[in-house]
Order: sequence, then structure tokens, then C-alpha cells
Amino acid sequence: MADGTTTIDRLTPVTKRIDRAAIRLYAELTDDFNPIHVDPDFAATTPMKGIIAHGLLSVNLLWQAVRRSLGEAAVSDATLDIRFLRPVREDDVVTAGGQRRADGDGYDVWIDNQHGETVIAGRMLHGAGRAAS
Repeated sequence: MADGTTTIDRLTPVTKRIDRAAIRLYAELTDDFNPIHVDPDFAATTPMKGIIAHGLLSVNLLWQAVRRSLGEAAVSDATLDIRFLRPVREDDVVTAGGQRRADGDGYDVWIDNQHGETVIAGRMLHGAGRAAS
């Protein structure tokens, strides 16, 4: 059982299809009804050419991967330094994962879509910036 002090090399991947229902529920939860997320007619006229998911909806998968791999304690004192590289589109299947850094200082983390494209990437530290040990 992961207890927050466990060290592993790879985070347990977490995968989810980001369908319209998930996007709509996230909009309701966060009160973020930006039409790029919820209005297909509007979204089709934008450079995104369709609905995209809220970025933090996908980031939640990273937290799930950390929790499943390292335990709740690792989540409570972890920080993410990430970049949003590509939009997550309606019906994308995204997978969050991570690999312990060679220098032992936390984990490189990412979220890839079903095409193998990285949509979010960065680094996770836990212990308020301390290296995972």
C-alpha cells in the first residue's frame, strides 16, 4: 500500500475518455461555461475548430496517478510544474503517467492522447520541493 513515503520508478497510468458529458460536468463543478468548452457551434468557429476540455480536467488524472502510486500523503504535499502543450479535444482518450527522474528529484509527468501526442508535460515534486527519496 502506498503511504506517501514509497518510492517507485513509474507512476501507475490513469486513462480516461474525455467525452462531452465529462466536460459538461466539469463546467458545472467549476462554474466555467466558456463556450469553447460547452458550445459546439461557437467552438467550431474558433482556431480550435471544436470543443476542447478544460485543462485542469486532465490534470486531475495526474493527481490520480500520484495518489494510486504513492498514496494520499504524496498528493497532499506535492507540487506540479506543468505546461499545456496541446488541447484535449472532445472524445480524446488521455493517459497520465510519470517516471522518476534520473537525478532522483521528483518525477517527470505527462499526459498523452490516443495519438501518442503529449498534451501536458512537466515535473512533480513532493515534500514541498524535496526530492522523492
